[in-house]
Amino acid sequence: EIFFRQCLLVGTLDVVLDSSARVAPYRILHQTQDSQVYWAVACGSSRKEITKHWEWLENNLLQTLSIFDNEEDITTFVKGKIHGIIAEENKNQQPQSEEDPGKFKEAELKMRKQFGMPEVEKLVNYYSCSYWKGRVPRQGWLYLTVNHLCFYSFLLGKEVTLVIQWVDVTQLEKNATLLFPECIKVSTRDSELYFSMFLNINETFKLMEQLANIAMRQLLDNESFLQDKSLPKPRKPLKNISALKRDLDARAKNECYRATFRLPKDECLDGHTDCTLWTPFNKMHIPGQMFVSNNYICFASKAEEACHLIIPLREVTIVEKADSSSVLPSPLSISTKSKMTFFFANLKDRDFLVQRISDFLQRTPSKKPLSSDREWKWNLGDPGCEVLRIPELPSSSPLAVSPTSALSNRPVNFCAGEVPTASQGLLKLFRRNSEELLGPKGAKEKMKEESWNIHFFEYGRGMCMYRTTKTRELVQKGIPENLRGELWLLFSGAWNEMVTHPGYYADLVEKSMGKYNLATEEIERDLHRSMPEHPAFQNELGIAALRRVLTAYAFRNPTIGYCQAMNIVTSVLLLYCNEEEAFWLLVALCERMLPDYYNTRVVGALVDQGIFEELTREYLPQLSEKMQELGVISTISLSWFLTLFLSVMPFESAVVIVDCFFYEGIKFILQVSLAILDANVEKLLQCCDEGEAMTILGRYLDNVVNRQSVSPPIPHLHALLTSGDDPPLEIDIFDLIKTSYEKFSNLKADDIEQMRFKQRLKVIQSLEDTAKKSVVRAVSGDIGFSIEELEELYVVFKAKYLMSCYWGNNRAAAARRDQSLPYLEQYRIDMEQFKELFITLTPWSCGAHTPVLAGRLFRLLDENRDSLINFKEFVTGMSTSPQDYRYYLRMWAKEKESKKETIKDLPKMSQEQFIELCKTLYNMFSEDPVEQELYHAIATVASLLLRIGEVGKKFSNRPIRKSEDCKTNSSQDPVSEEESPTSEQSQNSTVEQQPRTDHEDKTCREVQPEKTEQENQTLGDGSGEGQGSPLQLLSDDETKDDMSMSSYSMVSTGSLQCEDIADDTVLVGCEGGSSAARYGSTIDTDWSISFEQILASMLTETALVNYFEKKVNILQKIKDQKKVERQFSSSSDYELSSVSG
Repeated sequence: EIFFRQCLLVGTLDVVLDSSARVAPYRILHQTQDSQVYWAVACGSSRKEITKHWEWLENNLLQTLSIFDNEEDITTFVKGKIHGIIAEENKNQQPQSEEDPGKFKEAELKMRKQFGMPEVEKLVNYYSCSYWKGRVPRQGWLYLTVNHLCFYSFLLGKEVTLVIQWVDVTQLEKNATLLFPECIKVSTRDSELYFSMFLNINETFKLMEQLANIAMRQLLDNESFLQDKSLPKPRKPLKNISALKRDLDARAKNECYRATFRLPKDECLDGHTDCTLWTPFNKMHIPGQMFVSNNYICFASKAEEACHLIIPLREVTIVEKADSSSVLPSPLSISTKSKMTFFFANLKDRDFLVQRISDFLQRTPSKKPLSSDREWKWNLGDPGCEVLRIPELPSSSPLAVSPTSALSNRPVNFCAGEVPTASQGLLKLFRRNSEELLGPKGAKEKMKEESWNIHFFEYGRGMCMYRTTKTRELVQKGIPENLRGELWLLFSGAWNEMVTHPGYYADLVEKSMGKYNLATEEIERDLHRSMPEHPAFQNELGIAALRRVLTAYAFRNPTIGYCQAMNIVTSVLLLYCNEEEAFWLLVALCERMLPDYYNTRVVGALVDQGIFEELTREYLPQLSEKMQELGVISTISLSWFLTLFLSVMPFESAVVIVDCFFYEGIKFILQVSLAILDANVEKLLQCCDEGEAMTILGRYLDNVVNRQSVSPPIPHLHALLTSGDDPPLEIDIFDLIKTSYEKFSNLKADDIEQMRFKQRLKVIQSLEDTAKKSVVRAVSGDIGFSIEELEELYVVFKAKYLMSCYWGNNRAAAARRDQSLPYLEQYRIDMEQFKELFITLTPWSCGAHTPVLAGRLFRLLDENRDSLINFKEFVTGMSTSPQDYRYYLRMWAKEKESKKETIKDLPKMSQEQFIELCKTLYNMFSEDPVEQELYHAIATVASLLLRIGEVGKKFSNRPIRKSEDCKTNSSQDPVSEEESPTSEQSQNSTVEQQPRTDHEDKTCREVQPEKTEQENQTLGDGSGEGQGSPLQLLSDDETKDDMSMSSYSMVSTGSLQCEDIADDTVLVGCEGGSSAARYGSTIDTDWSISFEQILASMLTETALVNYFEKKVNILQKIKDQKKVERQFSSSSDYELSSVSG
């Protein structure tokens, strides 16, 4: 038994219980007699849709059922048939390469139909949850796509549909209140939405954060989301997890992995497993996790900072799998070139792990000796032991012992005669006073070096060093100057990128030398401002090295180019490193350790400033309110963070801050900043203004000293802040660092990353708001819209641009956004996008003729002819100013007596163009409330203008010109067909036409569409923005000029028939005595009228004036459009009927 069912409860249960069912009240169900089970065969949102399904069943399925003997066979057959149809449909609609499970595909298809999304909009995951509308929870399904958050609920006839773009999200929070039990709050500029009752709220929130972060990256640097197609297939099939979800999960793990071990940005984690690591320095097995990626094996202990280990595969010589024992189960040893051996044990899947390491070793670029003898060599004598041996590379290969020693003797030819720092840091060349090396400070420095040498002996040296709490303690005490460059390279991860890109820096220098752009100009301007108090930069050698490094980076990363503060940081790097090392340290800083700090809007620094404010509220609540009142934090934090305290603290002290930063990251800068505020709480609370607070902090920082420095003191620019009779109180930098660890060391890197996401949303959306206000302020003076209307139009305009980035077939839309341009030029739309907005927002809709009119307007607005318009050009086209035409007519009247050159003549309009204008107007007036009045008015105006044109012919001393015979076009131009309105639009209208008295030929002539589009638009707006000439006698030359600039090219001359305007519209002559020739036979090429004549004639009809002067509520149109967008998936013919029990 197969029958219809129409029931609200069915739709409700589908939404609540079954994510793959289409939510609709019409269904066809199959039921076996005496069974309580119903099988869903088809469903539809309207009676029409479900009837189509039923007709298909009748034609293709029901007749076959008669051959079966019992009902169970019928049920089995029907189920199999329907499942087969669904599977075939899914197979046709999804690319063959997709790995998504079947149920997920069904949910994705449902999402696209429910919310009207195109196929390029990919579903990432969907979750059952409740949306709180007021105090009532609406149970439904939350769909998270790459670009949108969507929610659908259908409960007992009440439907809720939400569609939110991720770029509109201003805040994401996971919290619990009395009203909302453990929920996710999604905030936009207009609303706050609450979702709760998730099965796994942490997973959902994490995914929402990722998607919102991707959207912010798109706003920040135009970086759209591209799915990673090279993601390895899972070893076991994953239930209801899409390939896109796996991709995002992998990205999150990769980012965490790279951040933890400071690895290059292209390093991808292959997998991780629990294990133990034997640490020889304390003779213990430390539990933790092993991570394996393309080029590295890493280890992180479960106890934070107990031990971190990074083993580059380029350094591995032997991988050995030994016998298991009760003490050491599943052991694995890895040996490196630096004669270090690492023992891992308790590996769950050792064989698979060894195979993966083997695969990566064979693909390691540096493992390519001249001979092909690299292979696995099995020790057959000992069946319990597998040994992987990699041949030793030539001695010229990079070593892991010491970055500095490895590069110190390498010849580098950057530019002939200009390589003073190729082999060592500038500090060694410009050490002014060596007496300190012989005194107590020199002895202290030697003790530090000895401590590090002992550490290297126990924990290893180079990339494969065991990094423990002991390492951090040594860093806190200050790195010896001789080791500073080497350890900065190791701790930052810059060493890895340098040794894997040999010759990269030299090539960049060679390519960038002699080339000039905005970045190089800014670099030249700032070169002599970079540590001018240091002798190394009072010399052309240091300046030249700094120029090469900064210019090379500007060419490597044009998105950043050069930003102020980069020169200060780079100059310090050059003191301790050679040029190539300083370059790769700068790469690590700008691209990994301080992301987005050095772009044009210093977004990264603003994000961390927000974190600093949040931490101040948490740790120093009594000071936080005062600091906000004074507005100090926003001032101090940028200078502190951007230059790592190098610009606000004596050099000898600030460089110790840099030591700890390269080891700890931004966490250390934040905790030192908190310690500085904490040390000045009492003084800051008594401040009256921002200047006083800045003076207190400046004097404090200026007196942070490093008594252990062996370098001579360098005059500090902030010494001027020290004033008064009392000698300043000096603060030892090591005491400050110790205090920061004692009071604020519980800051966690993971927590900071979480806070960074939250602040990034806030900062980028704030910058977008600033951009909007800037653009609106720039255009508001010339446009007839209010500020509020312009802001709403900007939102719509920007959304249309972003839509092209989401769903465009190529990246052309994203590529045309250049963030170096002013805000007004950053978002631009093309003709197709403009047409969509034109149809939605303007009152000039005219049926099938609308796209043509929109295209003409777009070409008029596109002044630079690049097929794109910016926001100002867009709102210029959207706005109208009734006063323009009055001004125009006044100017025309003033110059009626004497012709002046100040007003530019508009070309005359030909008869063909006039007919085009009439067609456009007839279409525009269709379905208007006063349609008939407008038709009558335009008919009157057209009749008047035809008479004026005929009179004008008599006054022109124009010789009869012979026209060339042209072959008649047998086929109607397609644009003419598109532009012709229906007979209904003009059934009561008549337009008279002057009969033809001259030749009946069709004339072919050259046309210029641009002028005509300007004429047509000037009329369409009801405002004359150009300025024209009075009606007057024309010479032959003037007439020729007018004709050469006339005629609309989209309609071939002479092909326009009477039916092109309307089936029952007739053009009748104004003089009864003339022959009654039909218009359809020819176009009168001598007939023409001026713009002023058209405008003046239209102003005689009140209906036309009222139509074009009527102000449209653009805010209401935008509001109505948003409603339509939210309801586009709802069916208009639900026809819900009452259902009895």
